[in-house]
Amino acid sequence: MSEPILNPFYSNVKTHNVEIWTLPGTTSILAGQDSEICSAMINNRKLAKDIVGRLSTKFVGSRLHYYAKLTSTMTVARKKASDGAPEGTVVIADQQTSGRGRLGRTWLSPQGNLALSLILKPRLENLPQLIMAASLAVVRAIKSVSGIDATIKWPNDVLIKNKKVCGILIESEVRGNTVNFAIVGIGINIDLDTTAFPDIAAIATSLTQESSENISKAELTATLLTELERLYLKTQTGTPIHREWRERMDTLGKWIEVKSGDAIERGKAEDVTENGNLILRRPNNSITEILVGDVTVLKS
Repeated sequence: MSEPILNPFYSNVKTHNVEIWTLPGTTSILAGQDSEICSAMINNRKLAKDIVGRLSTKFVGSRLHYYAKLTSTMTVARKKASDGAPEGTVVIADQQTSGRGRLGRTWLSPQGNLALSLILKPRLENLPQLIMAASLAVVRAIKSVSGIDATIKWPNDVLIKNKKVCGILIESEVRGNTVNFAIVGIGINIDLDTTAFPDIAAIATSLTQESSENISKAELTATLLTELERLYLKTQTGTPIHREWRERMDTLGKWIEVKSGDAIERGKAEDVTENGNLILRRPNNSITEILVGDVTVLKS
């Protein structure tokens, strides 16, 4: 992609100023700066330029909104999607104050980590494959940038040595047989010092804790978006990606408990389907297919 050109347009919107960077062709960067941390402006501008300079995508990142601090990239991305933002629009925040994960959980997202949401418009039949595309893209990006082999815990967590390094959230708006939009939210622990957070220290990790090398946030972001577009386009053309997803799956072969609402299933995780559903063999040897749930690996 070409070098961004600063378009001298500024819009004061209560808590932040919006700078619009335009690129020759179709790409633009919108870098939002929270008024309380305007000292981060120079770093954010450099990082946003670096991300776009590294992108090799057709449409993902064609509009990139970069904020120093937001409540949630998912909330902002949903609003932009409802207002007609094009497919491929990306919202990135240096820091989230109300980040969220699956099942209404809070996602810790301090400064230095990666929090982004991507607007896509898949066909209805391809909607279930977004979680596969997103988690595979994360695994590929981590390997490419850090050399670390990450794994996937069904359905949406990415692990390093059995500790969570990334969470993924998919939200969508569907009318009849049409997907108006889907939002892919991804949070990756880059510089998080988990020892500073006792509640998660035993179950979470970060790339800097697992790697002896400095991790480039710009390189990781650009690689992630590039891989995600490649995988997404495969799903839209009917090319299966579940085999690679299965190969990266940490859950298979383990005895697990799956909670879905009030329902609880226990058994051995045997396989996944082309749509990402989990095949579970119960203790009585019967088979059930699980569409969604929260997995806990049993100790015995």
